[in-house]
Amino acid sequence: MPAPTSPSSRRGLVLLAAFLGWMFDGLEMGIFPLIARPALQEMQAASGVVDDRFVGQWMGIITALFLLGAAGGGLVFGWLGDRVGRVRAMSLAILCYSVFTGLAYFAQSPWQLGALRFIAALGMGGEWSLGVALVMEVWPQKHRPLLAGVIGAAANVGFALIAIVGMSFAVTQETWRYVVLVGAVPALLTFIIRLFVPESEKWEQAAAAGPIRPIREILSNWPILRPTLLAILLTGVALIGTWGSVQWLPLWADQMAGPDAPKAKAYTQALSAVGSVVGCLAGAWLGGLLGRRPAYFLLCFGSLASCAWLFRGIDAYGSAFLALTFAVGAITAAFYGWLPLYLPELFPTRVRATAQGVAFNAGRIFAAIGALQMGALMQTFDGSYARAGAVISLVYVAGLALIWLVPETKGRPLPE
Repeated sequence: MPAPTSPSSRRGLVLLAAFLGWMFDGLEMGIFPLIARPALQEMQAASGVVDDRFVGQWMGIITALFLLGAAGGGLVFGWLGDRVGRVRAMSLAILCYSVFTGLAYFAQSPWQLGALRFIAALGMGGEWSLGVALVMEVWPQKHRPLLAGVIGAAANVGFALIAIVGMSFAVTQETWRYVVLVGAVPALLTFIIRLFVPESEKWEQAAAAGPIRPIREILSNWPILRPTLLAILLTGVALIGTWGSVQWLPLWADQMAGPDAPKAKAYTQALSAVGSVVGCLAGAWLGGLLGRRPAYFLLCFGSLASCAWLFRGIDAYGSAFLALTFAVGAITAAFYGWLPLYLPELFPTRVRATAQGVAFNAGRIFAAIGALQMGALMQTFDGSYARAGAVISLVYVAGLALIWLVPETKGRPLPE
């Protein structure tokens, strides 16, 4: 079936495909915090001991495997998007993460669960850079802040949807496997994308100009390599904060609420996700209003302050914890509205998907280290999520300084 020819129809389908792809990406990411504790407890049950230090250790390992997979996927699928097109590569990325998330139903050990999360993460890491590149290349410049916020919010819509699934029934050691089957649903989206979504004309023009070798060009071209390295550090700060501490809030809620309130983790995740939707829209808006660098600085300051309040000031599950969960979710997720706005403005079309994929997903390598450190700190602090989270969230201090090393791009067209 031919792609639509009117500019508005083409732009609408591109935005819808990118939104749904990133929304389901968020749904997949939200599955693990919801099922992690009961799944790992079931796998530990054979030993006759249930210990949150075991859960914390494996949560850190599997989260690190996920982040390393996402980093690899950003490179592989980003490269593929620059070589064969944004749309074709995005379809393959979505198929990868949906199929291997669904296969987690059959996992019998923590290592099997970790291996499947690693492979699924390859697709999740690739989908982000491809969707952002496609939307920013198809839509006019004046819409960039709004579109960045919408794309950033999409993942958190998915995160909220899977939390609603968790609120519909208790996710326990007996039911967690049914939750991961929901992750196979996005596979159907790949067929819709291939049939209806048009390719980026900017990419087609760049491809027609000659062979595209994005990795070689990034590594050999300092004006591209320098912003790539700095972007890795900026995304690393945001991702360490999210994956090293904020993503653990459902587990902390589950620990504080105890077995009599199995839905506490779902309510925590839902409030964090709703806050994140608001934050993503606000982060992109703030970047458009104040400029990219001042906005990032304010987001780091707000994240540092709100995480300190939550992790150092709360010791029981209740209304105060849930209110702060919403606030922390909003402020720390605002980076994911800012990043789709800023990263495309750093790189030319011929290498944009690869460079964005490397920048965003290599930051996940740092986040993987943060997740492992969170697991190690859990051991040190006798299973205390609060004390470990308070240490990890200090990473935002680095962001306060790093942002002033990168260029301000407000008002500039995308590099060709």
